[in-house]
Amino acid sequence: MPEAVSFRNSHGEATAAVHHDPITPIPKPTPTLLPRTHDKRSLDYILRSGLAGGVAGCAAKTLIAPLDRVKILFQASSPAYAKYSTSWLGAISAMQDITHREGALGLFRGHSATLLRIFPYAAIKFVAYEQIRSVLIPTKEQETALRRLLSGSAAGVTSVFFTYPLEVIRVRLAFETRTTVRTGLWGICRRLYREPTAAPSVFGGGLTNFYRGFSPTLLGMLPYAGISFLTHDVAGDWLRRGPAARWATVAEMDEDARHGGRRPTLKAWAELVSGGAAGLVAQTASYPLEVIRRRMQVSGAVGEGIGVGIGETARRIWSVGGFRGFFVGLGIGYVKVIPMVATSFYVYERCKLYLGIN
Repeated sequence: MPEAVSFRNSHGEATAAVHHDPITPIPKPTPTLLPRTHDKRSLDYILRSGLAGGVAGCAAKTLIAPLDRVKILFQASSPAYAKYSTSWLGAISAMQDITHREGALGLFRGHSATLLRIFPYAAIKFVAYEQIRSVLIPTKEQETALRRLLSGSAAGVTSVFFTYPLEVIRVRLAFETRTTVRTGLWGICRRLYREPTAAPSVFGGGLTNFYRGFSPTLLGMLPYAGISFLTHDVAGDWLRRGPAARWATVAEMDEDARHGGRRPTLKAWAELVSGGAAGLVAQTASYPLEVIRRRMQVSGAVGEGIGVGIGETARRIWSVGGFRGFFVGLGIGYVKVIPMVATSFYVYERCKLYLGIN
């Protein structure tokens, strides 16, 4: 209740009483917390995540472009470079040979087509993963390994469907090793369109030639993309919550992440480790189908100039190299894929952070 307080003047006479309310503490303002989740289905989020994914894909592919060309030459059994595929140091010798024959830019032959393909490919892949994941895993309780695997596999299939023709063109450009005649991008497209094919097709070749090796690509993408995203997420969760969390996360960002209901941000080395582990596991699981795909993509450029199907391609690989024939170039595949996937996930996560959608 209000208290009556009286005062007296200098002559001792009482003055009027003043009613005084006790001081009521002013409540402190409740801190505004960041939203626990972003609206992943909004156009703004899709555009930002697509930009982050495209930049991540281009950065990763540029890093390993020389190794990528050498691996393609090994997988496709290029006559000029097959002799180098039997040793671990063969990749270095092959790169030296390419530099001697074609100059330093020869190591990046076909890379322009790679960038044209990889930006939309990576953008679609990461956007599709975020969107499909939000549907299959709407709550934290439903975040299981199987749902993560399915989200990654579906994202990989979606991206490769829309960008596969550019991949075939890139491989054909990289496979071109002749020094007297240079075939440009449009020349490769015209030649590929006109090549006959041994596989039956209702379209009789033509545009379907740009989808050579598409069947093994889909079969390979299911384990590759699924295992890649799954391994990255599991490794990232362990680094954020396991014994290494105090060293693996950015301390000044942990408190903000907890208040906002977001994942703590990993340090650079931790993000690279989780991405590298994803590349290692995914590459091992899908490599045989990748070899079959490469052979099918260049089948019209060697031999009789006629493309063959997945069964015949696998039979030829087995007849020449047996079981090991499906793993030709796997060593260089590790050297290429591990830093590539690590860089891709690292750049993607950092771009999301800078774009405000982490």
